[in-house]
Amino acid sequence: MSLPLTKILRFLIVGVGNTAVDFAVFWLLQGLAPLLANVIAWGVAVLFSYALNSSWTFQRGRSHWQALPRFVMGGALVSLAISSLSLGLLTGWIGLWPAKILGTVIAAALNFLVALWSIESARGRRA
Repeated sequence: MSLPLTKILRFLIVGVGNTAVDFAVFWLLQGLAPLLANVIAWGVAVLFSYALNSSWTFQRGRSHWQALPRFVMGGALVSLAISSLSLGLLTGWIGLWPAKILGTVIAAALNFLVALWSIESARGRRA
């Protein structure tokens, strides 16, 4: 499947914004346990990411009721698992923020394909 460059660039722009939201909320919640702060920041960032990706990056071919659960259960939960694992396993070795950043980078590599699958793959079919 060949993807247009504009779709990839839009996804990257949303991803940068999503990461900024995730990091800002995580930073604001520094007084909480790191894993709890990560889950809350993830939830806010997922809603931000879905809203922009489903309205700007991809041509939504599903209703929100179909696309959002696929988006969350696909890439978003993978992102949460990877970032939480990174925090849990690496914070003691490399520090809180390096662990958070590393988990975010690894998770970002998987999110484009899952977002494409969850939001756009049913385009042309009626829900």
